[in-house]
Amino acid sequence: MSLFGADIHTLDDLFVHGLKTIYYAERQIAETLPKMIEMATNPELRAGFEQHLRETENQRVRLEQVFRQHGVEAGETTCPAIDGIIKAANATAADIDDKQVLDAALAFGAQMVEHYEIAQYGTLIAWARELGRNDCAAVLDENLAEEKATDEKLTQLAEARVNRAAGLQTA
Repeated sequence: MSLFGADIHTLDDLFVHGLKTIYYAERQIAETLPKMIEMATNPELRAGFEQHLRETENQRVRLEQVFRQHGVEAGETTCPAIDGIIKAANATAADIDDKQVLDAALAFGAQMVEHYEIAQYGTLIAWARELGRNDCAAVLDENLAEEKATDEKLTQLAEARVNRAAGLQTA
């Protein structure tokens, strides 16, 4: 069984495959965020998710730009990693009744997603540069910067409010 598929023979093929998996991942995230917004009770967490939904939609537009710049048609390849992260976060959240603890779990799930995206974009940028595609790397770097900023905001919110509120809950 091949890890990536039989049609990947070059770094360029791998780069395009990576673009397709993050394009898929961004769509999955855009479909999941409205549910997270609805479940979140902390107003700042909810607002952060709403902002990231808008950013995610813009990130997909930027990815379409990278596909065009690279001369390939935009497309998706299933990404088992993001599917697994979302599934794990949903399974955890489904078992929580307390709203403050749920907010902490939602923040945790969102950070798992962010860390995956940061890794994915970082790798794609390195590959784009190796391929001499600094134009593509520059666009991807915009997405990476947003992902890092979202991760930092989630960390600050979790540490300053969400985790503290969840910690006040007793068994």
